[in-house]
Amino acid sequence: MNISASPASSTKLSSENFSGTLTSLAVLPTKRLLLLVCQGWLLMDMDLRLLSLLLFCVCRQGLTNGEVSNDAPIPLVPLIPLMPSHPKEESGTSAPRTQELQNTSPTSYTTTPPPLVTTSSPGGGSSEEDNQQQDGGCRAQARRPKSRQALAGAIQRLGMKLLGQMKTGPEQPNVIISPLSISLALSQLALGAMNETEELLMHHLHGDTMPCYHMSLHNFLERLRKSDLQVATRLYLQPGFEPKPEFIHQSQDVYDSEPVTLEGLAEVNEWVERATNGKVTDFLTSLPPNLLLMLINAVHFKGEWKARFDPRFTSKDVFYIDDKHMVNVDMMMGPKYPLSVFTDNDLEAQVARFPFNNQMSLLIVMPMNGQVNVSALTTKLNISDLYNRLPREISMQVKLPKFKLDYSQDLQEALTNIGMGELFASPNLAAIAEGPLLVSSVQHKSSMEITEEGAEAAAATSLVISRSNPYFSLNQPFFFALMDDKTQAPVFLGVITNPNPGAPAMQSSGGSANLDKVQFPIDDKNDKNDKHYHHSFGGPPK
Repeated sequence: MNISASPASSTKLSSENFSGTLTSLAVLPTKRLLLLVCQGWLLMDMDLRLLSLLLFCVCRQGLTNGEVSNDAPIPLVPLIPLMPSHPKEESGTSAPRTQELQNTSPTSYTTTPPPLVTTSSPGGGSSEEDNQQQDGGCRAQARRPKSRQALAGAIQRLGMKLLGQMKTGPEQPNVIISPLSISLALSQLALGAMNETEELLMHHLHGDTMPCYHMSLHNFLERLRKSDLQVATRLYLQPGFEPKPEFIHQSQDVYDSEPVTLEGLAEVNEWVERATNGKVTDFLTSLPPNLLLMLINAVHFKGEWKARFDPRFTSKDVFYIDDKHMVNVDMMMGPKYPLSVFTDNDLEAQVARFPFNNQMSLLIVMPMNGQVNVSALTTKLNISDLYNRLPREISMQVKLPKFKLDYSQDLQEALTNIGMGELFASPNLAAIAEGPLLVSSVQHKSSMEITEEGAEAAAATSLVISRSNPYFSLNQPFFFALMDDKTQAPVFLGVITNPNPGAPAMQSSGGSANLDKVQFPIDDKNDKNDKHYHHSFGGPPK
């Protein structure tokens, strides 16, 4: 497969100062492990007849201590919170940090780069005339606003389609996925796909109508690396295994996957530890047998609210799981918080935006009282449309739960349900290496934390809240999207039905069901006559 891309820029993973007592929101690193293993053949036997491709997306240290046999499933990697603890680097010092990540690695895998060519058609191959035409214009076209918007829409559609396949329940009450991370993994896989398999991947990535899809994603990642969202990738190769040079070069040139010869378990753990600022140690306890190729991808976001919550107002409160159950949570409160919020009558939901510094936002969609099936709501959402309809901010009382959640899911069933089952059966991945290859598993794991950021002196401790003050209380199940403001691309998506799943659920009493979260009686008839009715949000499901 042919592509066109500018020379890969340095992979950067900034570290940030978490010395303050509180943080705003940290979407903790999501890492993806891409394993190419030989089933039933020795590594020295290069006449490989069957290869399997195993894709991990993990956020926690340590595989199981037991060794993995050839016929046993590779154990999953659990999740831990990953937050940098070192001071944030200034822009002038980021280059040495990146150079350290590259130069302290073991032996680098080198290959003579093929000439830069353009994206081939899904059917395979492109004419010399097409190459010359696209090679000169693809870089410029990928930087156009329309290309950025098209890419953001592609990431959003894939993310929402996959989110619709993730079901919540008592054992798994919350869902957190990164459509950016999933798109990145599938896009890199598309570099090694040919013919019908490439068409399938590009169709579901919604890149089949974008002549410069890979270059657009490359430029998008470069822009994100200059914000609070950091992306780092590395490609490990088992000695003796030689993928096609074009795949190695394109992976490095487009997705900054530095190729390195794999010399052992320790080097992988050391790189992961450096890339996560020391928060992940002993990432792997063993390497799977017959390992040929491994791709690690880390995505990390740490943002500060534009309007920070004062931790002195944080207190215990209840979150209504449904009309019969509630759970205690730590509820942040802003007495006069600038919030953009509106009611969507078609969705029967409230929509609010909590902005961060550096052009990122947390978009919240909370069904109205009595509508607690958030998963069903996601099938109707167009988050770009909701984002564009947000009104000007107004000052109101806001309540937002603190939470720290982990999520893991095998995506094979979800990907199969949306039409990508061929990847697990008989895909054509001949652009990676000769011989049949297939994707044997896709594991996605991520973590997210929301807290306050710092503390501001305020006289609001004596604030008297009256009925005339509008308010927004996020005290029941909701949908969220962590979005890039400039492109409106969702970096993370999720559904939260219980922000404190470790706490015991309590029965909702009859008395509490008649009170909203600021302890005002709920009376639909009277409230609809209140001129502030449309600015008052939140309350227990009825």
